[in-house]
Amino acid sequence: MQPLQVAIEGIGAVDAAKALIDLPNLSGDWQTPKGTQREGMLAVIVDIVTIAGGALAAAEQIRRWYQESKKADTGRTITKAVLVGKDKRVLLEGATVEEIKMVLESLG
Repeated sequence: MQPLQVAIEGIGAVDAAKALIDLPNLSGDWQTPKGTQREGMLAVIVDIVTIAGGALAAAEQIRRWYQESKKADTGRTITKAVLVGKDKRVLLEGATVEEIKMVLESLG
């Protein structure tokens, strides 16, 4: 199975990436591509290689993770996150659980 990728931008991108791969039904790794830090902004790519518990449960967790990362009280928030599947992608800002689930299912 091709890994699911999440591109995360913002001052809190690293913290958000760590929180994402710490979710109970997901496992993966993250990296900071070279040349992605400018003017205090940071971009991180997360590769999710395992999704356990089904696409719906994972979609709900990803949506909750995004909402919490956007409003982080630490001031280290994220500004943008894009979920990229095999042939689908979705900007997580305003995405529904169903839209996220469709991207997850595009991998299977």
